[in-house]
Amino acid sequence: MFIDDHLSEFDGLPVVDLLLAEEAGKPLPPAASAAWRIGTAFEEASFDEVLGRFLEQVDTAQVTSLIIGYWGASYDSGEVDPVDLLVKAADRLPNLRALFLGDIEAEEAEISWIEQSDITPLFTAFPGLRRLEVRGGNGLAMDPIKSEALTVLRMESGGLPADVVRAVAASDLPNLEHLDLWLGVENYGGNANVADLAPILSGERLPALRRLGLEDSEIQDEIAAAVASAPVVARLESLSLAMGILTDEGAEALLSGQPLTHLKRLDLHHHFLSDRMVERVRAALPGVEVDLSEQEKAEDDERYVAVDE
Repeated sequence: MFIDDHLSEFDGLPVVDLLLAEEAGKPLPPAASAAWRIGTAFEEASFDEVLGRFLEQVDTAQVTSLIIGYWGASYDSGEVDPVDLLVKAADRLPNLRALFLGDIEAEEAEISWIEQSDITPLFTAFPGLRRLEVRGGNGLAMDPIKSEALTVLRMESGGLPADVVRAVAASDLPNLEHLDLWLGVENYGGNANVADLAPILSGERLPALRRLGLEDSEIQDEIAAAVASAPVVARLESLSLAMGILTDEGAEALLSGQPLTHLKRLDLHHHFLSDRMVERVRAALPGVEVDLSEQEKAEDDERYVAVDE
């Protein structure tokens, strides 16, 4: 998944964009058969108007998957908070199980320009939510939460606030299987450090975790060194340290740490490893699917993450 196109599939269902469906004039599919995308566009109806039409036209009691697209920018006079609107409509969405908040491509708003808010109320309003994916870290807030339903939590950002990382780390998520955090860079609010990740790496609050991504970070070498001795790694099937500024130093730490041969997949794409280190990693993990694509070259000793602005 990347951020230059809208989702075409989510949670195993094809995406139906309400605005596009209205423009096409075709009958809407059964509510439970699609992941519904609700969003507006420049010079189109306001987001709350589109959401209102969705609530009127679709049997929302049958909707299980919802995608929130563009809802306006901070400089728009009619800016709304989609979290607040969703919470207010929670009784109309009793079977919501999967939510993507911020399916916004770069032409609509750069990832670090997306104005998010406090997502904590979503977990109370939708206690059956088992999948939450959020794009954008600007203004994003979260308190530690408790959820026995949540199995997938993904946060895509060019800069994930440390307070949010610490909240995730302090949450009680006994059935979470998949966690992805795009940590980003400090210039765009990504101020988390390795100590903030310690509760996640210990795995004590995440007994079911099988897929972990700590990605898109300018401290990727430090994260790799911490992962090398992290207790949670022993039970993982998939590990991603991709999209960040991983150098030979971080890869050396990984190879010198605990065994990784039990992994099914190790994702290191977008990295700054030397050719020699690339071959060492491949040779050390012959039975593991290792993604070492997007080998970048530092120019004037400058390195960069895959996604920041």
